[in-house]
Amino acid sequence: MPGADYQLAKLLSLPPSVQRFVIYQGGCFAAGTALRLAKDIAENNAGACVLVVSSELMLVCFHSPSDTFLDNIVGSALFGDGAAVVIVAADTNTTTERPLFELVSATHNLIPDSADGIVGHVREMGLQYFLSKMVTEKIANNILQCCEETFSKLRVTDWNSLFYVVHPGGPSILRTLEEKLGLKGEKLEASWSVLREYGSMWSCSVLFILEEMRKRSTEKAKSTTGDGLKCGVLFAFGPGLTVETIVLRSFGL
Repeated sequence: MPGADYQLAKLLSLPPSVQRFVIYQGGCFAAGTALRLAKDIAENNAGACVLVVSSELMLVCFHSPSDTFLDNIVGSALFGDGAAVVIVAADTNTTTERPLFELVSATHNLIPDSADGIVGHVREMGLQYFLSKMVTEKIANNILQCCEETFSKLRVTDWNSLFYVVHPGGPSILRTLEEKLGLKGEKLEASWSVLREYGSMWSCSVLFILEEMRKRSTEKAKSTTGDGLKCGVLFAFGPGLTVETIVLRSFGL
């Protein structure tokens, strides 16, 4: 202390009156939480412009291989450092600003009986974490209901009509979503690409995937930032097990 939020405000020469909020111990769902809160702040404060910063340093999770803590081997192979920023505003001036995605709605849910799925403890050796095999199963058993509750008001029932920004917690999670929602092979390509190139960067991952989605849409000359589709969804999974679900609307390219 002072924390990273204080240092960032200094580096950017932000005014002393800038409002700062820090989200700790959210793990992989934290960027989803930050976007949800940023949406609320922007919509309830006229003229507000919210800078969302997500930064993860996996060095505190890196340990030598151990027969006792096999989770460390999985994490060392899967996790990676990352940092990303986005700006959220409600009063966009389209003559001078170019919005990429609209945050239509945001919800936060806990999957029942899943508190032991992802656990972390700060110890002398650094952050010690435990990853349960039940994580994929719990997500698989709840993802369809989550989609139905989220999109019932929008009358969306064809899951392939959406674009997807899904936290790449691991290959099994992405394959599970493809199977449970009956998605075509290319639907999660942005998530697969970020996982291959950078690994799971915890909270940063979904922001990297948003950029990957925009970039791919541009390269393929799609009509919107969402791979040519108007509506999509962002899923961020993390300890709890917690699911942050954000309905997105894309803009024309």
